[in-house]
Amino acid sequence: MAKFDTYDLNANKVGNIELADYVFATTVNEQAIFDTVLRQRAAWRQGTHDTKSRSEVSGGGKKPYSQKGTGNARQGSIRATQFRGGGIPFGPTPRSYKFKVNRRIRRLALRSALTLKVNDASLFILEDLKMESPKTKEFVKVMDNFKFTKKTLFVVNDDEEYENAYLAMRNLPNVALITSDSVNVYDVLDADALVMTKDAAKKVEEVYDHD
Repeated sequence: MAKFDTYDLNANKVGNIELADYVFATTVNEQAIFDTVLRQRAAWRQGTHDTKSRSEVSGGGKKPYSQKGTGNARQGSIRATQFRGGGIPFGPTPRSYKFKVNRRIRRLALRSALTLKVNDASLFILEDLKMESPKTKEFVKVMDNFKFTKKTLFVVNDDEEYENAYLAMRNLPNVALITSDSVNVYDVLDADALVMTKDAAKKVEEVYDHD
């Protein structure tokens, strides 16, 4: 079991917590991380791009000129792709970019991402994130206490904690807040610092401490 210091909102050490090595100190699998992040980013794509084929553009169903005798190449329709205003050959059409990555690979990727944060000393465990008031200046004090200046991801487990903390941080740049149920590989890797409450860390450990 890996042991981590826990902090209060003033960045003072107040205790420690033991978390499973299988989740927070596993062997990093870069391929699993790559596949999972690629899957997440692909799922975000709208796929609404579209071009008109020759069957969709407006224009004649009539033969533009005689087959023979004009000196020009024979043509059947001005909607053909070689004409200005004609259809687009092999253009993009609406599609879904989603693809499947096996559940075991996704879980391995998250354990690997959490381990990377531990290895980089960028994982911090809070006793809780209970704000006295949902005010931005209160959350700024927390950021200043820990000297967080870059992109920071906070993870909480309790809905009440989430509501007040979200109201306090929503106007701050480079700060994100999610619940333990929403922890994902992309957000973990995208943050320079990962801050989890003790309850959230235990919840993540409980969910991912097995395949």
